[in-house]
Amino acid sequence: MKQTLKSCLIITLLFLLIFPPLTSHQDASADKTNSTLSTELNEILSNQLLDGAIAGISVRAASTGELIYENYGETRLTPASNMKLFTAGAALETLGPDYRFSTELLTDGKLKNNNLKGNIYLKGKGDPTLLKEDFDELAHSLKEKGVHKIQGNLIGDNSWYDEEALSQDMVWSDEDNYYGAKVSALTASPNEDYDAGTIIVEVYPGKQPGDQANVQLSPSSDVLKVENRAITVKADKEAELTISREHGSNTILVEGEISEDVSRKREWIAVWDPPQYALSLMHQSLKEAGIKFKGDIQQSKTPEDATLLIEKKSMSLSELLIPFMKLSNNGHAEILVKEMGKVKKDEGSWEAGLEVVTDFLQKQGLHTDDIRLRDGSGISHVTLVKPNQLSEFLFNIQNESWFDPFYRSLPIAGDSDRSEGGTLRYRMRDTAAEQIVHAKTGSLTGVSSLSGYVEQGNGLVFSILLNQFVEEDDIKDIEDEIAIVLAEYSTEGKE
Repeated sequence: MKQTLKSCLIITLLFLLIFPPLTSHQDASADKTNSTLSTELNEILSNQLLDGAIAGISVRAASTGELIYENYGETRLTPASNMKLFTAGAALETLGPDYRFSTELLTDGKLKNNNLKGNIYLKGKGDPTLLKEDFDELAHSLKEKGVHKIQGNLIGDNSWYDEEALSQDMVWSDEDNYYGAKVSALTASPNEDYDAGTIIVEVYPGKQPGDQANVQLSPSSDVLKVENRAITVKADKEAELTISREHGSNTILVEGEISEDVSRKREWIAVWDPPQYALSLMHQSLKEAGIKFKGDIQQSKTPEDATLLIEKKSMSLSELLIPFMKLSNNGHAEILVKEMGKVKKDEGSWEAGLEVVTDFLQKQGLHTDDIRLRDGSGISHVTLVKPNQLSEFLFNIQNESWFDPFYRSLPIAGDSDRSEGGTLRYRMRDTAAEQIVHAKTGSLTGVSSLSGYVEQGNGLVFSILLNQFVEEDDIKDIEDEIAIVLAEYSTEGKE
């Protein structure tokens, strides 16, 4: 009996030596490939620009969620605008891809013989995409309803959200920059980038050196004033021009010099009072439509018994996600947080909205006790998340019904079309990552991030969070090097 067992064991061992299991060979091959990936990534992370910094990296298989590589993957780090990945996903889940913001014109008066005796209320409900032409459309629609004269006031209603217009960690020096614009339920945008609550300031040189520079606002608004202290200088003279807004007012300050051979300098400046800005555009549109108006322009809440005259709907959320995510629009993120709070908890605040985002992340399997959320855009230096949590989130949402518009909203590496490449349009061109990497960028002082997909579905999911570095120059090149290696790894795995 013992001899028989011994013979069987010998035969079995000989068989395994001659015909090794296929799975063992495959696992060894995969281990070897993963080892090569780790070696290449570790070499990139040895860059001296990262000395004293923290490079949080997490890479997963997009098909299984298996963690392939990590470096400080379980360390909480500041994500910058990679926070928008959470906000976009939560908005799609909570509001739905077809959700639209609305703006209303209402009255507490009566229309008789083309004369409206009563007030007109412009009620904002968060739409960040209102342009001057939209106010024109509202005015023309009002005239088509027979309103040729208004005997009352034009009143702006900004009560849809709470009165906190700036998030709690906003740096004071950012308040006049477009990315730090106030969040308001009633607001306007200057162009189709939809930077709500901002105005475009364009400065042109005068006809000859010594002349005052020429300053133009777009759209023009009578609530904004310009203090023009800029002069034109000769082409061979060093010129420095600054455009800012005076704190606590809508006064634009243009100071310094502009060279005579410069075509123009242009800046997006956040206004001090977005509802007042929107009301000024509405007032202009009423005049241009030929509607006579002699009342005051005020801000107040709409009476509950006011009559709805016109409702203007925005583009759908899935469409809004393109400028929001491709161009990393902070204002859109914060408005979406407040809108989620308003819709789910009847409170248009950051606190209520972030509770909705937290609930959403819990449903996605993330341990939210390990995450600190402070706003929707990631402009806060206090927000903290682990790279492994971001990559886990990106893996988990692939089966959601709203994933397609989410994925379409991500910037595409090296795609020169601004509406496709977004903030990645100039990066990773002519590399293995071009058109392959779809990812969200992020930047703050001492923070840079890139998280997304390499060939979604059968490729990789990754998160790169670089924190606490000193030298800003070339830090994004490190992210690009990592993404290119991941793209090469993904492609090689399919050959």
